[in-house]
Amino acid sequence: MAHSIDKYAVIGNPIAHSKSPMIHQMFARQTGEELMYEALLSPLDKFRQTVEAFRQGGGKGLNVTVPFKQQAFDLADKLSDYAQRAGAVNTLVLEEDGTVFGANTDGIGMLRDLVVNHNSPIKDRRILILGAGGAVRGVIQPLLQQFPKQIFIANRTPERATDLAKDMQDISEGCQLAGAGFADIQGEYDLIINGTAASLQGIMPPIPETCLAPAVHCYDMMYAGRPTAFENWCEDQGAAKVMNGLGMLVEQAAESFSIWRGKMPDTKPVLQTMRME
Repeated sequence: MAHSIDKYAVIGNPIAHSKSPMIHQMFARQTGEELMYEALLSPLDKFRQTVEAFRQGGGKGLNVTVPFKQQAFDLADKLSDYAQRAGAVNTLVLEEDGTVFGANTDGIGMLRDLVVNHNSPIKDRRILILGAGGAVRGVIQPLLQQFPKQIFIANRTPERATDLAKDMQDISEGCQLAGAGFADIQGEYDLIINGTAASLQGIMPPIPETCLAPAVHCYDMMYAGRPTAFENWCEDQGAAKVMNGLGMLVEQAAESFSIWRGKMPDTKPVLQTMRME
């Protein structure tokens, strides 16, 4: 009988630009795992059908990107703790028995990138997060587990930020957690995380220059081939450190890979290769 190779993919719309296939192919080579990984475009109204067709064709797991993270959450039969709390899923395991397990590795990915790769600790820091969508929902719980002093979520629609802060209140022990509009940003922050996609379009969220503490670190969860509007603005303001989401992309992918294959790849050489791309 012919040997069948396990299939994985990243599913989204649009998806052609995705770097995930390259990252996972490097992980597979490094760990000696035999697998196929591709980019899968799903019609906006056919997510469930696309996943099912992929499973029928021998698919074992999927990374989920914009705009399907909430739909992936609804599709999963079982959820990891992080996914449950975030209400969003970026990793699906298509089990042998037909069930679907959903995890969210975004928060772990961002934390590893900040703390390990960039030596930017979270404990006791005042954190400002811009945006309150799926990307941000996935990172609040892991951040809270590192004991920051304060997290303020600012969003264009203030209610979404307020609701998100309320949803996380029961696990925010020892951290001052609140959400409101951009106009409500007050005081200085040690770490500013941009979770809005606006800066990819060259639009900077309207935040005051006064919110940057002297040694502020700025982190854009998005990643583009060139610096985003947010990265440029932070550089102009003289931020001590400005980082983008490339490391987060690689680290969350490594966490997904270990869920699927039971092996944790070494992200350093992969990150170095990606930075030279």
